[in-house]
This record gives sequence, structure tokens and C-alpha cells, in this order.
Amino acid sequence: MGPGSQSESKGGEVTVKFDALYYPYASRRTVTYARKGMVATSQPLAAQAGIEILKKGGNAIDAAIATAAALTVVEPTSNGIGGDAFALIWTDGKLHGLNASGPAPRGISREVLERAGIKEMPRYGWAPVTVPGAPSAWAELSKRFGRLPLTEVMAPAIAYAEDGYPLSPVLASNWQKAFVSYRQQLAGEQFRSWFDTFAPEGRPPRVGEIWRSSHHARTLQAIAETGPESFYRGDLAERIDHFSKQHGGYLRAEDLAAYRPEWVEPISLHYRGYDVWEIPPNGHGLVALMALNILKGFWFDQRDTVETYHLQLEAIKLAYADGRKYITDPAFMSVRVEDLLSDGYAEERRRLIGTEALEPLPGQPLRGGTVYLCTADGEGNMVSFIQSNYYGFGSGLVVPGTGIALHNRGYNFTLDPAHDNCLAPGKKPYHTIIPGFLTKDDSPVGPFGVMGGFMQPQGHVQMVMNTVDFGLNPQASLDAPRWQWKEGKVVELEQSVPTHIAEALARCGHHVRVALDSGEFGRGQIIWRLDDGVLVGGTEPRTDGHVAVW
Repeated sequence: MGPGSQSESKGGEVTVKFDALYYPYASRRTVTYARKGMVATSQPLAAQAGIEILKKGGNAIDAAIATAAALTVVEPTSNGIGGDAFALIWTDGKLHGLNASGPAPRGISREVLERAGIKEMPRYGWAPVTVPGAPSAWAELSKRFGRLPLTEVMAPAIAYAEDGYPLSPVLASNWQKAFVSYRQQLAGEQFRSWFDTFAPEGRPPRVGEIWRSSHHARTLQAIAETGPESFYRGDLAERIDHFSKQHGGYLRAEDLAAYRPEWVEPISLHYRGYDVWEIPPNGHGLVALMALNILKGFWFDQRDTVETYHLQLEAIKLAYADGRKYITDPAFMSVRVEDLLSDGYAEERRRLIGTEALEPLPGQPLRGGTVYLCTADGEGNMVSFIQSNYYGFGSGLVVPGTGIALHNRGYNFTLDPAHDNCLAPGKKPYHTIIPGFLTKDDSPVGPFGVMGGFMQPQGHVQMVMNTVDFGLNPQASLDAPRWQWKEGKVVELEQSVPTHIAEALARCGHHVRVALDSGEFGRGQIIWRLDDGVLVGGTEPRTDGHVAVW
């Protein structure tokens, strides 16, 4: 059942009617429709790779793998082979969850880092490198739900890496920013391979210039031919192990060999007639659900009012206060997910919200580097998929001769022994990347996501409310002005937020900043399936987004 533009409360039930023509926000894109298949992501070439696989007889799962593998090539500024991934998959009438995030190596601990003189988790180098999970996600999805051989599904990505492709505008801009930052902060032989791979001429490639990586192509080919074996237990694992030992790293072949992705039960919240689904911790989709649980106690009849902005901001602050305190590897959490999502606890938190801005407890949310994609086919299969190297290109470490940029997901660990999320051997950190999914009456509405570090739950809340409370179609939902809570009472607004709302929020006690860079507000994709099976999608106007259709 499709989401809607008008919400009516009748005897406790919510009726929502979709108005696909409601489109109040200016954009260079229009809402997109298709019947046989749709792929939405941040890079046109990656989206086309997914559609190509659908046309060859693959399903939405095959298309998601093809798109994800291609994104490691055509958007390396945000993800790579050495990152993590999560997925929500609707197939055969059921939603499945895959957690392909990796744990800390067995040879690292708070005590080990403290003996090395490290008092806070560093962003770059070997300390924040956890076991990469993305290659295992591709192989696991293919094995369980895919239709075509992995060699065929990953062929477009391999071709992009071997033959090269021209950089798109936002990609080139992000590449340049990362290069400037890495040149200033990365010193030492261990980082040489990053510059050799991503700045082979001593500078980043420019808009329209061709970038290629034969090493990346060979690594993708090995993964396609062996599934996860080469990466976790074969030649690639040996190369990673050797590189780590050579430079005093902590990741070992034994850590890679022991790793398996986890099939998990998605968690959900019933929100005004819809069920909003997220991956359970160690991901922080729980933050989005906690915020929505608080917000469902209020009634919203207009989107662009100071009351709406104020209540959304206060709810997300309260949700993050708990999320930052409790979310980590579920084996180490001191509270239960169901307790954090209980109606009683939501009411307790809701009573804290007044007309003045609150001062919450958690530390400063940070910006991350991630890619999100969603796919759907004509048979009813749908995938919400996200993968990331975390901060831009990740740790700054590229395994020589492989194109594998290792992520820095362990940067989210704390070294405070009293904290649930304290670093420990074999432990998964608090994780920022989250795929979302919406259902109604046990039927799929579709996948959605907003990438971007600690913006992600905030983006999920805004996309759900744009859809359910305010009836915006997918493209209008993504085009609408966004807000972001940063820390304390500090909030950032896009320039497109009306001035009178920004001024009114300031009078409520919010410390308002108007951001010049819309890239700070996440990058999203949405695909909804209407009652007649027609697919309707939107893509992010803040990046090189694209919806490919069949």
C-alpha cells in the first residue's frame, strides 16, 4: 500500500491516501515511475549496472549486489571493498535483515592502545580498522537470494575498474576535499598506497577525467570467482595480514578467517498505520525508531512550521541521548531494545519536551562517508542496502596491489571502560550505517535510506514523516529542506529552510546555524511500490543521484 498525503484519525485508526502529484519543493528532478525494475543510488553508472543485471534476468537482490560492487569503484570517496554493509531484503512475503559489520581484531584492546600511548580512538591508521564485512554481504546475498552467478553480477563493476570512468561533479569535489585532508594528516610509508591508488598523478582526478584501477578490478574478480573465500581465507586475506604486520597493525588473517555475516531479525515501530523497519544494534536505526516513538504522541498537520521543526529536533536529541549511551554490540548492551522502544518509556521522554530547547547529554555527532542504494523488481523483491568506509575513503590505508581501502569503523569505539561501547577484542562498535524499510498491513511499501554518519537516523525520521505525515512523493520527500541536530542546543538548517522558521527556533532557545554545504544533510534514495505494482522512486538532489528504470 502506498504512502499518502492526507492523514485522518478515526477511532484510533489512521487512514492515509497517497497523492503522487503533491510536489511543493523545487528540484531539478521529477518523481520517477517504472514497472519492471528500479535502482536508485548516488551514482548513475552504479544505478545502470543494477538495471543491466535486471535486464539479464537477475532479481532485485542481484541488482543490489551489482550496484554495491560498482559503487566501490565509481564512488570510492564514500565506500570500498574494505568497508561494512547492512541490508533489508523483502522477498517471498518476508523482510530479512543482514548485518555484515565486522568486529575489532582479537589483538586490539583498550589496554593495548593505552600502552601505545593512545588515549582516544584515532580516526586514521590501523587502530580504527575492524574486520571488513562488505564482500561477505555480496556473497551471502547472492548465495541465499540471488539468481545469477556472482561472476555475472559483478561484471559491470569489474569493467568500470578496469576500463575506467569519468568523474561526476559531486564525486570530484569530495575527492578533492579528501585529498587535501589526507595530504595534511597522513604521513608515513603505510599511507603511500592510498596516494598511489587515488592520486596517481600527485593530485586527485578532476571532473570528467578518467580514473581506473586494475588492482581494484582484479580484487573484484577474485571475490566474484570465489565468493568470500579469497578475501577472508585466501590470497587477499594473506595480503591484508602481511600489510598489517608490516606496519604494526592489529588485523590478522585469523580475524578474517573467523568472520561470518549475521542474519538478524529487523526491529520495527508502528507509526500512524505503517511499520518502520531498521536493523537492530549494533546499528543505530534504533535512534530513528525511538525518535518516531516520541513523535507519534504529537499530531502534525503541516510540515513547514516552527512547531514541527522544534518537536522533531527535541525528539531526535532525546533519542540520541539514549542511543549514544547504550548502542553497541548487542552482547555488550546494558539495556534491551524493547525497553527503549516501549510506549511507557516514549511517554516518559515525551514529557520532557516543552517550548524551550533541551540540553541533551551525548557528545558531538560527526559526519561520515557512506553510500546507499535501493532496488526493486517486477516480481515484488525489494532491497534496502547500505555500505561504507566511514570517514570518506576510510582509514587512509590501501592494501598494496589490491585496491582495498580499509575502513575506520572502529573510530566509533570509546576507550572509557565504563561505557557500553568501550573497545574490546572481537567486539562490534556502535555503527552509523542503517538501511530503512516501510510496510503497511504486512505488505511492502518499500526501501528508503539517508546516508551520512550521524545524520542517518535524523534523515530517516524526516523521510518517514515527509511520507506518512505530510504525504510527499519520494522525490519531494528528498527535495524538502532538512535540519540536523549537532550537539547540545546547536542545530543546523539548510539554506532553503524559511527564515521565519530559523528565527522562531532561535527564540525557542535553539542555537541555529544555517549551513552553506547541503552535503552535510545526508544523501537519500526512496522506492515505493503502489497498490497496482507500479514503482515510484526519488533520488538525492544533493549529490550525483540517479534513478535507473526498466
